[in-house]
Amino acid sequence: MSDIVVRVSSRGAERWVRGHPWIFRSDVLDQPAEAGLVTVTDQRGRTLGQALHSPRSEIRLRLLERNSRPIDIAWWREQLTSALNRRAGIDASAYRVVHGEGDGLPSLVVDRYDRWVVVQLLSAGIESQRDLIMEAISSVLAPDGILLRNDVAVRRKEGLAELVELAQGTVPEAIEVREGGVRYLAAPWTGQKTGAFLDQRPARMLAGSLTPPGGRALDCFSYHGSFALHLAQRAASVLALDSSASALERGAENAALNDMANIEWRETDAFEELRRMERARERFDIIALDPPAFAKSRGAVPKALQGYREINLRAMRLLQPGGTLVTASCSFHVGRASFLEMLTMAAGDSGRRMVLREVLGQGVDHPELLTVPETGYLKGAVLTAR
Repeated sequence: MSDIVVRVSSRGAERWVRGHPWIFRSDVLDQPAEAGLVTVTDQRGRTLGQALHSPRSEIRLRLLERNSRPIDIAWWREQLTSALNRRAGIDASAYRVVHGEGDGLPSLVVDRYDRWVVVQLLSAGIESQRDLIMEAISSVLAPDGILLRNDVAVRRKEGLAELVELAQGTVPEAIEVREGGVRYLAAPWTGQKTGAFLDQRPARMLAGSLTPPGGRALDCFSYHGSFALHLAQRAASVLALDSSASALERGAENAALNDMANIEWRETDAFEELRRMERARERFDIIALDPPAFAKSRGAVPKALQGYREINLRAMRLLQPGGTLVTASCSFHVGRASFLEMLTMAAGDSGRRMVLREVLGQGVDHPELLTVPETGYLKGAVLTAR
């Protein structure tokens, strides 16, 4: 255990008892100057565990271990191996290996893209463990290269630099990965998140399986066409909408990679295009709605819900009788209950009878802990029109 001891208030200690790994600045009674591993005790001196300490963060302590076991290379290898084993059976060559607090490794993200690994170190505490983490990743995952995508704004609050840097080996600009029956190109150096949206893999594969053979499909907010590719495996035609020409160009490259010629890539505002298609009385057998986060803060939630309600209402009206809507929200501040309530209101406005077939969450590689709501942000639903 660390020789640096940090005492916390009874309220802070209670958070760990209740299953949340964070203790905030206001509940920390000692203030070490350096980031790193510390031993945490309550006000009476009773040891509570070992934590990552971030001296400039509002989240001062992040729990790693409740006992006195040394947090050394053997510990990190064991944690990574356990996380990897929990991903056994994933039908893809790209997936998240470590989902931070969801895997008991706060502020650490490890994503695998075939033979390469992309890592994010999101706190000063976890940054202090960088060498051990890199060694453990090399040992457990044996990648050809490790890229650090530390170009995230949250690092500013930790007093850390934002940068992208090669940690080990080589990592190409584009990596071809497989997801079920489709392939696509991830962009680890420049792409969204760590190179691709890995969190929606289960929903994309589900949407593909629900596509009626020979049907007409619509993918809104398509980005690089991840949903469109799965829909196109069975649909006669797919219309993919996005406002970014460069994103659609990458989508077209992904389609060519799969020898798919049944996807139309349309540069447009999805809100406007949905309204236009409704006026034109167009119809689709399946629609995928996977918009970007509309609510970046709690204050943005009311307006975000209006936006979600608008696009879902239009999509419902565009469905053929018996058609399927696969819809989602990645806004953390829009909870699951609010999302479902929004869908209920949209269904009422649509004039359609919408059947809730399934409520969607995050895949096994993005575990959501009930006692740590911050681990869960993605929610969705599968609806059928009557």
